[in-house]
Amino acid sequence: MMDQLIAGAREGVEARRAELPQADLEARLSGRREDRPFNEALTRPGLSLIAEFKRRSPSAGALAPDSIDLAAQVSAYERGGAAALSVLTDERHFGGSLADLRAARAACEMPIIRKDFIVDPYQLYEAAVNGADAVLLIAAALGDEDLRSLYQEARSIDLDCLVEVHDAEELDRALEAGAEVIGINNRNLDDMSVDLGTTFELMPDVPAGKTVVAESGISGRAELAELDRVGVDAVLIGGALMAAKDPEAKVRELAGSDESTREHLV
Repeated sequence: MMDQLIAGAREGVEARRAELPQADLEARLSGRREDRPFNEALTRPGLSLIAEFKRRSPSAGALAPDSIDLAAQVSAYERGGAAALSVLTDERHFGGSLADLRAARAACEMPIIRKDFIVDPYQLYEAAVNGADAVLLIAAALGDEDLRSLYQEARSIDLDCLVEVHDAEELDRALEAGAEVIGINNRNLDDMSVDLGTTFELMPDVPAGKTVVAESGISGRAELAELDRVGVDAVLIGGALMAAKDPEAKVRELAGSDESTREHLV
């Protein structure tokens, strides 16, 4: 699965670069709106929620009908108290697009992370031009040099980076690359299984001062309480929100913005 996702990302980059050269994207950066600091949004008091919009996933299949109102979904997340928004832009495997990123930017004031398999600097400029404030860099998908260079180039154009890891070796590589925000993904990208224990195992190895985001396998208050207890700063939740009949209420529940959730997490 990892190989397929990386290969698909590279093919997509080449196709889009043929239509719009990177130099043209760079020229458009001057018209970019003032960015919204993604990293800072995750360090506010309490457990911050990154709410995700994704149409489908390789593990769960379709998560939303083609007719879903992206603007309404994103606005519901914002009203519910989400700290930031994640938007999947991979078309082949997740049904997303850069058009979704642009629509999300127009619909909310939250900082947005472009969640995709970033394998080429071209994608960084795409992200910035289309309204993202941050990008995802997946340690498992990148060699050491690519991880460092993509991180540095992203920061040079004022994009924050969430560097995703799955084990101790990847955590070491992320820290060596300079990562300030570490995403611990509880999903095994080879077999798509989920184990929340991954976060608990890696947390003691994360240096003080780093921001930690737990990803995958989080859907209820019990998991949130445990993650908050061990010092996780933020959680990224997608499937549970996309499946919710009332996404605003679900965000309020998970973000701790209703009284019952606050009492549970105390």
